[in-house]
Amino acid sequence: MTPFFPTFAHHKLLRSTSGRLLPQGRKNSCMSKKQILLALLLILVAVAAITTSQSSGSDPTDAPAPVDADAPAPVTDEAPAPVDDDAPAPNLLLQTTPSGVPSKLIERRAYTISYNSATRTANWVAWTLTREHTYGSHQRTDERFEEDLQVAKPRATYQDYYDSRYDRGHLCPAGDNKWDPEAMKETFLMTNICPQDHDLNKEDWNTLEQQCRAWARRYGEVTIVCGPVFDADGQPRRIGRNKVRVPDAFFKVVYRSKPAPAALSVVMRNTASPQPWEDHVLTVDELEVMTGIDFLPSLPDETEQRIESATSLTDWQ
Repeated sequence: MTPFFPTFAHHKLLRSTSGRLLPQGRKNSCMSKKQILLALLLILVAVAAITTSQSSGSDPTDAPAPVDADAPAPVTDEAPAPVDDDAPAPNLLLQTTPSGVPSKLIERRAYTISYNSATRTANWVAWTLTREHTYGSHQRTDERFEEDLQVAKPRATYQDYYDSRYDRGHLCPAGDNKWDPEAMKETFLMTNICPQDHDLNKEDWNTLEQQCRAWARRYGEVTIVCGPVFDADGQPRRIGRNKVRVPDAFFKVVYRSKPAPAALSVVMRNTASPQPWEDHVLTVDELEVMTGIDFLPSLPDETEQRIESATSLTDWQ
């Protein structure tokens, strides 16, 4: 860049120290030496600047850009990963069936089922019951029990229950599915049915189903897992041409996430004796030992361990 030197020819007048204007002639005669010295000094400074610039090889255009105090800080590789608020919630409907036990997993609108081809019944059935799902206009009187064509023969049929003295007991109840016609229909598939004592079906088990609906209304939503319990030491009882196995007992696990995570399980014998559900509460850990099923495995480990190792009815009242 060419240095800029001031031009003295433009200065017509110069004020004296007293403030009055001096004539042109007086200015030239009294200031010419000072102007010459000043010009020489400026020339020396400019030459020194040019010499320094050439020796260093610097370019004024290489000067760092000014810092924008309002600019956002750059993101480095060590920045923490952002939290994904849209991450899917754990699938509480998937339970872990014991290794070696026949299991065909079927996901339906009303529930998810693990079907056992050896017993012709479910290992477990799981569903989410919301406050809204406890209401609806679709009634069970419009439905009929049907074979489940998604499982291979031999499979349970409506006729297997004739003269067996057992009811066709729902695992996922029709009363939880009045909200949707397809869901209601799915509860009448024979894979969602087990041979159940008539008195148990109409009395204590029905009372427990109603209590689950009350919890769904109170807490907004509950997850329920239900299924048969077979006595490994007893003589298996079977009914019908397709040899549907009769459970020795039934279990139900109920989980809620609000206002604080909690779970309980209930086991009732498949008999006619009175069995108030409050007298048959177990911890989920105890039920897992009984059935071999790992319940609610998708929960965080700390939460699962805490709610499955202990239970209290006061948490549900």
